Amino acid sequence: MNQEQNQILSSFIEFSSVEVGKHLYWKIGNYNIHGQVFIVSWLVILVLLIISFIGTRNLTRVPGKLQNFMEFILEFLQDIAKNQMGEHEYRSWVPYISTLFLFILGSNWAGALIPWKLIVLPEGELAAPTNDINTTVALSLLTSLAYFYAGLNKNGFGYFLRYIEPTPVLLPINVLEDFTKPLSLSFRLFGNILADELVVAVFALLVPILIPLPVMILGLFASSIQALIFSTLSAAYIGEAMEGHGDH
Repeated sequence: MNQEQNQILSSFIEFSSVEVGKHLYWKIGNYNIHGQVFIVSWLVILVLLIISFIGTRNLTRVPGKLQNFMEFILEFLQDIAKNQMGEHEYRSWVPYISTLFLFILGSNWAGALIPWKLIVLPEGELAAPTNDINTTVALSLLTSLAYFYAGLNKNGFGYFLRYIEPTPVLLPINVLEDFTKPLSLSFRLFGNILADELVVAVFALLVPILIPLPVMILGLFASSIQALIFSTLSAAYIGEAMEGHGDH
């Protein structure tokens, strides 16, 4: 019985060692930045660039397996933009929506697949960039800037008429909506990825062999869904901003 109690106690001690919030800080001028986020982000970007280069360097009329795969991904991403923005407006936004989707998917999968804990840093630990609230807020603010730009570019200052439609009484609510969009985008992605990594970490500590695998597979699926949700909502917000105020 004492041995069992010791095992339970040691499990709780290991459980308490799972920490959120320790970071490897790099000081640039007067600013502290999260080094571990930049390291994994650069790795994700590098892998995406390498795959894109290899997959598109020898394009042929009769595509091979890799070219087929790349074309399938492109068509899938085009469909996301087209379904949310319409046939006439989506093309110029495909690069932005595609970049969002691929970066978030790559970041999420990097956190779910790679055993970053084996790499020891002076402070903090490597993990998915999307489990840092600063990353998800930055991505959601980019989307906010994108839909303001899209609305002003398409409708001019008439874009702001949407705030007083269908009645000026709704002005505060419509303004508040523009603040809640980036908040919901960022916290949804951050919360889901952080929760997934914590669950896997806890299972790995308590039952280190085989049991975490189904949770990791589920995490991969959830990570893919989160990338799809973020990019689809971003496309929907941009598409909504480009609608003429008389179309509502």
